[in-house]
Amino acid sequence: MTILVEPASGITVIVDINVDGDAASTGRASTVDLPAMTAPSALADRVRLLLGAGDTTILIGGTGPDGLVVLRYRAAIWSEALECTVAELYVVPDRRGRGLGRALMELAIDQARGHGADYVDPGTSEDDVVARKLYESLGFTNREKPPDGPIMYVYEREL
Repeated sequence: MTILVEPASGITVIVDINVDGDAASTGRASTVDLPAMTAPSALADRVRLLLGAGDTTILIGGTGPDGLVVLRYRAAIWSEALECTVAELYVVPDRRGRGLGRALMELAIDQARGHGADYVDPGTSEDDVVARKLYESLGFTNREKPPDGPIMYVYEREL
């Protein structure tokens, strides 16, 4: 299992995508199952935009690449530190269950801490039992006051 680390513009970024060119030029992004709207060139454009904003870290692992985690940072209201949201954790189906998701999340936690965050918030659906088990094994909770407080919910609405 390989996790690549490259600093870029003062932001810690772990990527296999050529941020200055398009993803097709590396041949890497097309190996990941991407949503239909994200052709490799469109993904490269989004990656450039996110990285250019300075509030995003992308970690890519495996030789395919086989997985990624996208971290987004924002100022916190109850702390002087940053909050970090796991915007995406994805491992290609045939590489799941081999520890890559765990390795990416462990590195993500370290990166978030190093970036100045004091919280990391991953999200998943109720039926994604594997992701929930991973997050809980890494110390995450969905309880307001662990261990027996009320369950926390996150809501979203498409605009």
